[in-house]
Amino acid sequence: MSRDQPPPEVLQAFGVRGPARPLDGGQGTSWRAGDLVLKPDAGPLHGWLAGALADVVPDGFRLAAPVCTRTGAWEHAGWSATRWVEGDAPDTSAVSTWRQVIAAGRALHRAVAQLERPGFLDARQDPWAAADRVAWDELEVSFRPEFTELARRLRGALEPLGPSQLVHGDLTNNVLFAPGLPPAVIDISPYWRPPAYAEGVVVADALCWHDAPASVLDAVDVPAPAVARALLFRMATTNQRAAAGAAVDLLDEARRYDLAAAAIGL
Repeated sequence: MSRDQPPPEVLQAFGVRGPARPLDGGQGTSWRAGDLVLKPDAGPLHGWLAGALADVVPDGFRLAAPVCTRTGAWEHAGWSATRWVEGDAPDTSAVSTWRQVIAAGRALHRAVAQLERPGFLDARQDPWAAADRVAWDELEVSFRPEFTELARRLRGALEPLGPSQLVHGDLTNNVLFAPGLPPAVIDISPYWRPPAYAEGVVVADALCWHDAPASVLDAVDVPAPAVARALLFRMATTNQRAAAGAAVDLLDEARRYDLAAAAIGL
């Protein structure tokens, strides 16, 4: 991923002054300039989100809303912008944090439930999009030996999760908190799936990467089959990235997925 800062012409187009400073988190490509967050590689996803979210009324959450250029365009020279929102990453050691993240996701999903399915989702070919299709039996892959047995167990626990709609498929590190304000949702990763699936991803991440106790499952009221499908999604993502040559510690990640599966009774 590029770590080049936004050039002066981009700052000018969005009406902000430098200097821009890099932001941590995500894919490491975001920069803050003034009250905006700028990201490269703008495309159909950002343009669609910008238009779709324009009429969404936040209730129970804040939204890092897309911002257009001075000429009314949603991108300039491949860069897009969203409004900076106050907030910090929460304390992931507390079970209450996961309740709050899930609650913010539920509020967002209620607010966007009327949106229609964007056609560009079918064209996505990144590892996350492919892994999502694997988790929903829309794409067949051969899992690495480290994952084969667990994939079989997870598939045996899958159940229908309800109707699909637009969901944020990566809420875990994209909900920020500030005193006296509703939680802020940033960097929407759009998928067309049941909301329970997005919630399952949060629980799966909590168990795999944040040392959450097994009790988090009951605390957030997310069904085990949703977490099972989410674990299959995350494991398929690792599988896809490894196949593409990314440096992945397969044994460590297999261990984490297996412990998370055990926490939900698999």
